[in-house]
Amino acid sequence: MSSSIRLSRVLAVAVAAVVAAVFVLFITSPDPEPTGPDPDLAEVVREHTDGLRPDARYRPPDDAERHAFVRGLRALGVGQDAEALRALGFSVDVGTDRATGRRFALAVNAAGERAWGLYLIDLSEPSRLLVEVPHPNYDLRTEVVGLALWRAVPGSLLAVSGTHRKAANGAGDVAHRADSMFHALATDFAERGVAQVQLHGFDDASLPGEEVVLSVGTDSPGPAAQRAADRMSDAGLAVCLPWRTTCGRLEGTRNKQGIAAAGADSLFLHVEMNRSVRDSRTEWTAVVDALAGADLTRG
Repeated sequence: MSSSIRLSRVLAVAVAAVVAAVFVLFITSPDPEPTGPDPDLAEVVREHTDGLRPDARYRPPDDAERHAFVRGLRALGVGQDAEALRALGFSVDVGTDRATGRRFALAVNAAGERAWGLYLIDLSEPSRLLVEVPHPNYDLRTEVVGLALWRAVPGSLLAVSGTHRKAANGAGDVAHRADSMFHALATDFAERGVAQVQLHGFDDASLPGEEVVLSVGTDSPGPAAQRAADRMSDAGLAVCLPWRTTCGRLEGTRNKQGIAAAGADSLFLHVEMNRSVRDSRTEWTAVVDALAGADLTRG
């Protein structure tokens, strides 16, 4: 064989190897690549929440759209292509959280009738906790608490509803509907055994003398819920526990995500905070610390 032929074959093999390496890098890198400075996640969440209105248009997604969303969000969480989410109207970005230094992926759809939510994935670890905010701009500041809990537990996914609770004659109340992207994600996580925390708010006068209601939707709290309750009590918070006493209409027994989690035998904590707690950074931080310190991911 001539030296020129051998050289040609060597070059061909080298080019093929380079092409293959580029292809592997393309399909395994988070999509899309950041195009500018990392966003301030607190500002992103605030703008999303402030833009929600009870008179806004809203259409619940159909079955095919919900299935595509769950598949797309799973793919985004492992660094695969996000085209399925964009096809549903979501904007997608990746970046680094300024507060924690951890990488994240963010999918948002809050425009028009397809106001299907904000979903923030911590890419530093496999997803192990779903933090849910079903009533943004209604249960005031629950989205602030949600972001703080997302930051406190690496491997969390934060889900913030894309619609006001009162939108479309109540169709936007994702905590009590099973036809939303929010519920589809919660059901997927429940079936995979991933713990969930759902954040709510109530008026002080609705349950005088109590600051937090912590429930699991059943009479059997389990060790994780008990650890969270103990930590909240140790922090000086007045906590009402439905498995011990009556907590008014704040026990979350009709919550659709809680019902789905119970059916999958998966942990679901329904956390109600009164207005005074949500207005006090010190007090809601104590709630976040208690939930994070309870290590909900080990059941």
